[in-house]
This record gives sequence, C-alpha cells and structure tokens, in this order.
Amino acid sequence: MRTLLAAMLIAAGPAAAQTPQPDYPKRVLAPGGEVVLPSAGSQRAYDEFHYAPARRAGDYLYVSGVVIGRAPGEGNDDAAFRAQVRRGFQTLQRILQASGARFEDVVMVNSFHVWNGPDYPGDPMKQYRVFDEVRSEFIKAPYPAATAVGTTGLLAPGGIVEVQLIAYLPQ
Repeated sequence: MRTLLAAMLIAAGPAAAQTPQPDYPKRVLAPGGEVVLPSAGSQRAYDEFHYAPARRAGDYLYVSGVVIGRAPGEGNDDAAFRAQVRRGFQTLQRILQASGARFEDVVMVNSFHVWNGPDYPGDPMKQYRVFDEVRSEFIKAPYPAATAVGTTGLLAPGGIVEVQLIAYLPQ
C-alpha cells in the first residue's frame, strides 16, 4: 500500500499539486510546535502512514523527504531528470511556504540518490551535477549544509532522489 501511495504522489505531477485546496494548509498542535499539512494528499499520508510532511519543533522546521522520480511516460535522460528535480523542488517550496518558511531559511539539505538505477542511467557525478543545477535555481548563497548519500532504492517505484530539509525559523 505504501508503494502504491508513493507511486501516486510521483505520478500526480505538477497539475495535481497545484489544484487549489481552500482548507489547507492545516496545522496540528504537537509537543514543542506543530505539524503542517499543506494539502489533502499530505493529510492522507499523515492519516494512513503516520508521518508529517513538515513538523516544527521550537525554532526548527523538519521537512520529510520528497521523492523525485519518473511519472508514467517520462523519459530517463538529462532533460527529463531536470524536469523531475524541478517538480520535486516545487513541491518542497509549497511545503516550506505552507509552513511560513522559504528556501533562504533552509540550513540543511539531505539527499538520497539511487545511483546507476534504471530510471536515470547516468553515473553518480552526472546525476549529482544535474540535481545541483536545478537545486541552485531554488537555493542561493549563502548555501545550507548538505549531504548526498547513495542508496540502492527508495520507497516509491521510479524514485531517483529523495530530498529532506531542515529550516531555521526563530519564533
């Protein structure tokens, strides 16, 4: 079931993500802060799989990983990967905005990469360069700390990279 939901989130693409949702974002009080639910899809994930897309604790906002990958019918070349990374960062941007944050507030980026997988056949440095090229459209200097980790797979079928953020938002 988790794999199915993850596949649906990737396949939904940019059109579904931008559908107006007047009841969102929602906030759920939590010890030391709150959970932020930016959309109906994030509400579903919160209810069914028990994770928050974003959780504020004190002065920090923790953003759960967003899986970047191929939607049905998309290619696996550099141009397609650029579009997929851009779509993922647009999703992260919506989560940050729903939480009252911006990319300028991000202090840590963790990325988990499927190197040499079937959904992006480039070598690790090529994949990272394309990823970084798009990331740089959203994140400007002064840059946050960052870690890139290689892995053999992600939860979502077709997943190539998962990106997690930590932002500093003094209260």
